Amino acid sequence: MIQIEQKTHKNSDDTTVIVLSPTGRLDITTAWQFRLKLQECISKLSPHVVVNLGQVNFIDSSGLTSLVAGMRDADKVQGSFRICNVHPEAKLVFEVTMMDSVFEIFETEDEALVKKDDAHEGNRA
Repeated sequence: MIQIEQKTHKNSDDTTVIVLSPTGRLDITTAWQFRLKLQECISKLSPHVVVNLGQVNFIDSSGLTSLVAGMRDADKVQGSFRICNVHPEAKLVFEVTMMDSVFEIFETEDEALVKKDDAHEGNRA
């Protein structure tokens, strides 16, 4: 079981952004739960999601797959999907798999919450 803290942030333009902060490992045993949480948030609450990975010290291919799926779900509904605060040990996985060039990754949650639409346009094929 993975613990996922969920917060709602309102931007100045009244856009709702859901911030999800999982804790522990994002691996084959927990990725499906996280995937379901992402789907639920994107379909029911807001197409704009920030995932704070500061408390995730291990991520495997299943974890990455759940993040990619979340990004695709958000894209389908013209939303945004950003990752922030990647734990140093998990950051290596993003770099080795070159996923750091696929995702919008920010140092801090505050940076990731800044203006959703401008940064989202045109950076994905």
